[in-house]
Amino acid sequence: MALARADLESLLRARQLDRTLTTALPQVDPRDEHALASSGVSALDARLGGGFPRGQLSELVGPRSSGRTSLLLQMIAAATARGELVALVDALDMFDVESAMAAGVDLSQLLWIRGHIVTNQGLCRDLNQRAIEQAIRAFTLVLQAGNFGLVVFDVAEAPADAVRRLPFTTWLRLQRMVEGSQTACVLIGTEPMARSSAGLTLRLDQRAQGLGLRAGAKFDAQLFNGLDVEVRVVRARAREQEETSVALSTSA
Repeated sequence: MALARADLESLLRARQLDRTLTTALPQVDPRDEHALASSGVSALDARLGGGFPRGQLSELVGPRSSGRTSLLLQMIAAATARGELVALVDALDMFDVESAMAAGVDLSQLLWIRGHIVTNQGLCRDLNQRAIEQAIRAFTLVLQAGNFGLVVFDVAEAPADAVRRLPFTTWLRLQRMVEGSQTACVLIGTEPMARSSAGLTLRLDQRAQGLGLRAGAKFDAQLFNGLDVEVRVVRARAREQEETSVALSTSA
């Protein structure tokens, strides 16, 4: 068994596929800004070992009203505050400029690529699929351009069927494109899509019953301000930290 594993690892290295072997990945220095991109939330960064890994595909997933958008905007705000360029491929044109400004996003540092998908399946299945594929092409062009500290692909409200129909090789190709770069690449969805071997998957869920709104929480623009959520962190690089969680309160 050990000999077979060694042969497999040797073959993967020969084909430059050895980065899929998580045990061979070096540990990341949490103080190294060139290896990690801070999420902008100190409690979360502490659990992530410093932030999101650069040069990898990571995921931020959760149901509607789980605090997903609030956390995303804090990530973008943190990146623009560092002076980094950010690209957002917004498949459903859901990005709210006023909410972004309230969260501290520097819009002069943001490239917003707007799409449009019909969320009602009906007779629009083919249209949705083409729209998703167009969004992927835009995402690819952004990664090829480089120079972005954070690139986000947001299909959170897209029909799940349209996302699932994408070939898995799509994500492998995108991972190879971002590999070795200084770009932190984050996919936003309702369920996991394609975390790379050293990427992260963060699952957001409401902590309270009903809408999860605690005393003093309010809805402002498109964000829940003061919504209690739980973020479960899945790590491939440090397996002893898999399925750890952190409680957060969202803020606009």
